[in-house]
Amino acid sequence: ANVNCDTDTQVTLALLDAATDKDSEVQEQVRKSILTLGKQQPDRVLAMCQDYLLKHPKLVVSHRVVILRTIELIVSCRIEEISPSRIKSIISLASDEMTRSKEVIPDWQQAASNILVAVGNKHINDIMEEILSKFQPGVLPHFFVVQTLANLSDSNVYGMVPFLNAILGTMLPMLSMAKQDNIKWVFSSALSHFSDSILEYLANLDKAPDPSVRKDTFSSDIYAAFEILFNNWLQSREPKLRLTVAEAVGSMCHLMASDKLEEQIPRLVPAILSLYKKNNEHYIISKSLCQVLDASVNMGSRVLEAQLEALLFALHQQVSAPVDYSNPPTVKNHNEVLRCFSLIANSFPDRLVMFVLQKLENSNERSRMGSLAVLRHLINSSTSTMESKKLLILASIRQPMADHSNKVKKRVVQVISAMAHHGYLELEGGELLVRFIVQHCALPDTYQRSQRPTDPEEVTNESLRSMCDNTLHLLTTTVGRLADVLWPKLLFYLTPSQYSNATTPLCKSLIVLGSKKKNNQEPSFKIDFTREVNLPSPQTLMIRLLVNAAFPFNNRDHGAPSLSLLQILSINIHPNAEAVWDKEIAPLLTVLEESAAESLDKKEWDKRLLELLSKTLTALDDDKWVCQLAAESTRYLPTYNNTLEEKSFLYRCIGVTLQHCFNKDLVKKQLHEVLLAARHNDAVEREGVAMGVGLCANSHLEGTLAKLDEFGKSDAFKKSPSIFNLLKERNDVEVEKVKSTLILCYGQVAANAPPEKILNRIDQDILRCICKHFNTKVLGIKVETKDLTMKLSLIQSVGLIARAISECVKKQGYIFSRKQELITVMLDFIKAEQADALRTPVRQLVMSTCANLIPLDPPMSENENFDLLKVCINSVFCLPAETNTPEKTKEEEPLDPKQRKALYKDTLAALQELLKSVLAKDPTPDGLQNVFKHIESWLSSGQDHERERAITATAHILAYYLDNLTVKNMVSFHNLGALLGRLSPRCSDPVPAVRAAAVECIHTLLYIQLRYEGFSLDYKDESVDSLLLLKDRLENPDHSVLYKTCSDLTKVMSKRLPQQQLTTLVFMLFEGLVDSQTNCCRASTVILNTLLKNRGGGLQDMVPEMLEVLHVRLQSVTEDQVRVAVGQTVLILASQHLQTVINTLVNQPLPYDNWISEMWMALGADPIVANQIMEMVMEKLSIMAPYVDKKESLMRGGTTKVATNQPLAMTCGLKELLLNGQSQEPAVSLFPRLFSCLTVRLGASVGVSAPKDSNSKHTASIHVAGVAAEALRILLARAQLDEVMKKLDEDNAWDAVKEASTHVKGVTLLARAMAKHAGPRLPAIVECLCPLLNNIYELITCLQFLSLYLNLDVLMNNMMERISDPCCTVRMLSVRGLGNIAVGSPEKVNKYAKELLAAMSSGMEEKDDPGKLITLEAMSGLSKVLVHLDKKNVHLLAVYIFMKIKPFLESENDDIRCTSIHLMGNLSTFGSGEQVFKDQIHNVLVSLLLHLVDPNPEVVKACKYAMRVCAPVVGSEQITAMFQNHLHEDKSLHYGEFINDLTKYLIQDFPGMLNFYHISVIQFFKSNWPEVRAGAAMFIGFMLGNLQEEHHSHLNMGTITKGLVMLLQDPDPVVRVKAAEAMGHFH
Repeated sequence: ANVNCDTDTQVTLALLDAATDKDSEVQEQVRKSILTLGKQQPDRVLAMCQDYLLKHPKLVVSHRVVILRTIELIVSCRIEEISPSRIKSIISLASDEMTRSKEVIPDWQQAASNILVAVGNKHINDIMEEILSKFQPGVLPHFFVVQTLANLSDSNVYGMVPFLNAILGTMLPMLSMAKQDNIKWVFSSALSHFSDSILEYLANLDKAPDPSVRKDTFSSDIYAAFEILFNNWLQSREPKLRLTVAEAVGSMCHLMASDKLEEQIPRLVPAILSLYKKNNEHYIISKSLCQVLDASVNMGSRVLEAQLEALLFALHQQVSAPVDYSNPPTVKNHNEVLRCFSLIANSFPDRLVMFVLQKLENSNERSRMGSLAVLRHLINSSTSTMESKKLLILASIRQPMADHSNKVKKRVVQVISAMAHHGYLELEGGELLVRFIVQHCALPDTYQRSQRPTDPEEVTNESLRSMCDNTLHLLTTTVGRLADVLWPKLLFYLTPSQYSNATTPLCKSLIVLGSKKKNNQEPSFKIDFTREVNLPSPQTLMIRLLVNAAFPFNNRDHGAPSLSLLQILSINIHPNAEAVWDKEIAPLLTVLEESAAESLDKKEWDKRLLELLSKTLTALDDDKWVCQLAAESTRYLPTYNNTLEEKSFLYRCIGVTLQHCFNKDLVKKQLHEVLLAARHNDAVEREGVAMGVGLCANSHLEGTLAKLDEFGKSDAFKKSPSIFNLLKERNDVEVEKVKSTLILCYGQVAANAPPEKILNRIDQDILRCICKHFNTKVLGIKVETKDLTMKLSLIQSVGLIARAISECVKKQGYIFSRKQELITVMLDFIKAEQADALRTPVRQLVMSTCANLIPLDPPMSENENFDLLKVCINSVFCLPAETNTPEKTKEEEPLDPKQRKALYKDTLAALQELLKSVLAKDPTPDGLQNVFKHIESWLSSGQDHERERAITATAHILAYYLDNLTVKNMVSFHNLGALLGRLSPRCSDPVPAVRAAAVECIHTLLYIQLRYEGFSLDYKDESVDSLLLLKDRLENPDHSVLYKTCSDLTKVMSKRLPQQQLTTLVFMLFEGLVDSQTNCCRASTVILNTLLKNRGGGLQDMVPEMLEVLHVRLQSVTEDQVRVAVGQTVLILASQHLQTVINTLVNQPLPYDNWISEMWMALGADPIVANQIMEMVMEKLSIMAPYVDKKESLMRGGTTKVATNQPLAMTCGLKELLLNGQSQEPAVSLFPRLFSCLTVRLGASVGVSAPKDSNSKHTASIHVAGVAAEALRILLARAQLDEVMKKLDEDNAWDAVKEASTHVKGVTLLARAMAKHAGPRLPAIVECLCPLLNNIYELITCLQFLSLYLNLDVLMNNMMERISDPCCTVRMLSVRGLGNIAVGSPEKVNKYAKELLAAMSSGMEEKDDPGKLITLEAMSGLSKVLVHLDKKNVHLLAVYIFMKIKPFLESENDDIRCTSIHLMGNLSTFGSGEQVFKDQIHNVLVSLLLHLVDPNPEVVKACKYAMRVCAPVVGSEQITAMFQNHLHEDKSLHYGEFINDLTKYLIQDFPGMLNFYHISVIQFFKSNWPEVRAGAAMFIGFMLGNLQEEHHSHLNMGTITKGLVMLLQDPDPVVRVKAAEAMGHFH
């Protein structure tokens, strides 16, 4: 124990020395550690701190301060455990430290003072005894003596107050002695604290130790002090002093005698108010003022009233100052000022209210905000006094309500909220306040989404609005008595459009109020609409809420609240509504809950809401009510003039309502009003009117048609004076626009009227009227309108009529005689459109309309169909790309991008619908072809967007075809090949969208084929479905990926393609070779070649024709890659039909053109094919006559040798084939025969002339012998006889050999050259050594292998000798070589185990090794070798090698550390659990653990690896698990936690090894790496921290202490921090 005490002392001392380390983190850790030790052994550590200060009187202040603070902290938390004698000595030490210097040295003396305060919380008497000895009458005390008394009175009220009487007595005379500001300040501060303490003591007398203490005990002393402070010190120039004096004066007021205070008020209040001007910090002044007012009011001062005016003026200025919530003093000041107002309100309510209301009239923003803050405070705080002022306040708030500033409005809302809670809103005029809130719930946004306000105090519309939302919600839910003020009055605000943005909060409030009244069955739930003057009628309310619901995400998502409110109001709207709405509204609300603005299907939603209206009207069964609804809805239309989409929905509601009206006259009247009042100039409104009228026609067909006819003849269409007056204010609506509305109305009537009544009305009523309005007669001649609006209306109407007819036709037959006439008109509209721009929806509407007309009878003729498709497809596909910005034209503004995008999308969709409609009429392969032939040329357009449109359209029609396919027997899908041939090359189009669509098309096509083959609808074909997986691969534009994909695609096509379709597909692909996109040309070749490889065998008859087409196509191919691939095609055909291909090629006219030559050359690419051709040519040349003798002419005798065609053609072909480098192998293998054959051919060709061309009858321009010579020359090159070639070229032998005159000489030169330079070849040629040469390659390979086998031993010896070579590099390389044996011949390793291990060991001991390269090689070699060694070979050496490696673990060289640690890991697997081996592991474990924080990341990885590998050998299951779980290469490691846990396990599992461990770790205190030194300190710290008492004897504490003390002075701060932390564990 003695030893321990000693080490503890050393540690504490070292920490005290280090307390002012220059690094802040180290300082912090040292403080923590001293504190930890101090809490464990307070007396001992406190004693040491004291001794330290006493022994070092000259210590710098900062160091003393740290130690004093430490003493304070220990005392604060361990006061109960410190011995009385220690307490006494600490008191005198602190007192001495505090007063030793007469100068004020704040940090030092404050630290000492704090100790006294901390001790004083328990030992007040001892403290007072010490302090009062330094607080003697007649002598000015030390600054900090007074400060300490002040702080003590704060922290220990009950202990201090009993001393205060005496202290004040001593202090009073000192006040007049104080001359310096700082002494005055400390006295003022003390008086302030003393007064607060006394007041607290008096307020809690029941808990106080001496209940007899009274206020007047102190009054006279306090007053005496007050006089000095107030009369002399408050006038000081020093602002800090003035404020503290003011604070003290405020606190002292409460303790002064009442008469004295009353005497002072007339001077005191103005004095404090005057401080506002002199000081920037107002909080202290307001606080002091508040205390003065509180004291004055409490004693019922009479003189205060005289000060009111000045007070109110100053306080109002304060309350109007801006409050900055990020700056607490301004917030505190604001609250103190409001507290002052509350105090004044209690005594002078009338004066205050008048003052505030007068101030409200001042329009200055700041002033008004201040007044409103006071008003709100008054309303909330003092209810009784304010009761009589309510009406006055209500009247006065109107002026600020009209203020334009949002900041003021925000305060108004707060005031209204307060008024609501105190019963103001029920009074007359209260509804104005409600209106104010609702008005501001409807505010529009100030900022767009992305903008932000610049002024931080700004109140945006958004924030004001959300404040009003919340206020309305609060009033509804928390102020019960308001229910009857808000219900039903809030309904008023639902219908005027200026409140639309408030709909959501209004509905929510009304739902809360209504539900409550309904559930409690209050009679006031039922609304009497006749008595409530301002409320909208039930009809208007219902229609408003229904239209809201139609646009559920407008106006802050008002749809759901509107529907919910409708459901709550049900019986108030109509007694019969409840049942139907309870059933129908809930499912609609569910739809809204699950949707967002983007995902809601608007068409379907509108349909459901109109159904709700229809069901409701049926359920009401009240014609009078329904008629009133129709009338009011029509009157309500202008409300929506600024939101036409909503107006359009309202027209539809009116239509549905009129359906349910039985009063025919009312129906006509309402229709008339709708048509007359509509704003026909707007497209949305025209559509809306038409839909409304159409819906009405469902019940009133006769009446509606009559009304439309009457309106068509009315004044609206004659520009007569009478109607002019009506139209004046309506911008003189163009007649065309009114006509457009009517035309649309007729279309909608046809669409909505009952099917059984409409057919016989279509021709004479509907179409006749439409045409009448569309064509105007001028002098009896029909003139078609140019007006776009009317065009669009006509197209839409015709479409609606067609749709109506097709609905009716299901029940009865009908021949629509005007069908073709209408289609022609429609197509004329498209033709009239501007071809190179999309500005109007004409194309889209025409195509939709035609799609509706096509199904009707009579069917169209083939020509009509052809024209229709041609016009529509070309008109859409030739449009410029959507991203192309159109030129601005004079006539019209360009569309904005969003509109253009929508227009393009809709136009393309309409085209697809049209194509489906055409296909539906003839869903057969021929029908499909009739549509596809219009698209197919666009598929290979040079414009990306045109190809994309074409392929998308194709994908759609094919999908449609498959979905609607009914297979009749005996029909085959005969255009499959043609379609695949067109579409498959597009799979590698440069545009990703085209590639994806092309795969879709092929997938669909193959499924169509499967269906034609008789597979069922739900049959799934795995290989065809695999195509869809290819789509993802096609997103990658890498060529190699695309071609691989094309090839996979072809395999699937080939598997499914019927044989008879194969030819079509192949010939289509030939066309693909000259596609506008080189990518697709390449794809065509890939597809073609894959297909021919798989299926080309059955195409023998087609080969000549195929080669012919390829020959033509090749002439247009520009891309090298494609030409090479076409060669490949020829080669594939040749490998399947060699004879046919050769025959076809041989019969081509001579001399061969480039393209035929290319084909021949391509045949050389495959050694097997080339071999067959060479054999064939040699055979043919050997049996066919090389030439024939022809008479020169009839006149002259004599003959000419003319070459025979085939042998000549074959020689030409062979020459081209040999030009291909790939032909080398067969050329070499057949060399002797080829050589002799060509030499013979050459001999037979000299002097022979070329034959005539069979077509042109001209002699072919070809040198017969030259061809043979050239072929021979190329053969020599192929056989790599370069020397022969060189010699022949030097001698010009080739020219000689071609001509008859010099031929012999040439041959001699050839023979000589061969003999001289191809000597070894000659016997081979002469003796025909072919069979042997064929195998020559394998022979060489065998030899190489053999030599390796023979030479490993030689190699080994060689290397072993080199190990001792004098040259470093040689030694290093031999060690590397020996290591590589493990890689090259692993099975030999054990044979040479001893030698290898010895060599490696000596390598590690190398002395002359400047860069440690040999050592490194030896270690990494050993790691390689170990993998293959048997245990028995290593076992004995392992321990020895371990010892060898250990020094390298600390090497400066990173690589060596890394390699040695790796090797260590590999070695550890050879142990078998014997002790000596375990010891070695433990021996290096410390090193590995500490290098886990090595600065080099590779070393850290190596450590983790080695520790994971050696984990099983350590001998502790917990440690093994820990190493294997936490030490992963890529995972980060929390080193501290790891070491802490590890030391726990070491202590638990290896208590006997603790001595060894800590000695090992201490050695690392001297490591070169600061990280490792820090790690070692941590290790020791955790070890000490986790060690129980009984194990302490295992450790040499002296050495540890010495080591840590040394580390505490380490140059590296990280090490110092860890050393200090470790010292905290000494306890």
